[in-house]
Amino acid sequence: MSGEGTAPKVELPITGSCHCGAVYYEMKPPPRQAVECNCSICRRLGTVWGHGEAGDIEIKAAPGATLSYVWGDKGLAFHTCSTCGCTTHWQSLSAEFPDRLAVNLRLAPPGTIEAIGLRHFDGADSWTFLD
Repeated sequence: MSGEGTAPKVELPITGSCHCGAVYYEMKPPPRQAVECNCSICRRLGTVWGHGEAGDIEIKAAPGATLSYVWGDKGLAFHTCSTCGCTTHWQSLSAEFPDRLAVNLRLAPPGTIEAIGLRHFDGADSWTFLD
C-alpha cells in the first residue's frame, strides 16, 4: 500500500489563528520540533510551541488585538487575543535573544504537531528535554 510508513507532511507556511481570527500567524521554515513545556505558565495555558526567529514568523494582528503577560524573570511576553482569549505566541524581551518568537501550534491545522514531531521539555525543574 502506498503511504505506509511515511511521515505526515508539514504544509508551508505553517499558519494558525486564534478562535475569532483577530490574530493570525505564518511561520516558515517549520520549527525543528513542536515543544510542550511543563513550566507553570505553559502547563496552565496548554500550549505547544513552535520556536523561530522574527524573520521566519509573521504575526498579523491589529494594534491592541493582543494582551501581553510578563512574569518571573521578565524574559518573555506571552500574547493572548484580547477578544477570544487564545494564547497565540510569545516574544522574547531578552537583550541577548531579541528576535526569538514562538507560536502556539495548537492553533495550527489538525495534524501539524504530529507532522513536526512533539518533544516534552521540563521547564518546571531540570530545564532539559524529557525524551
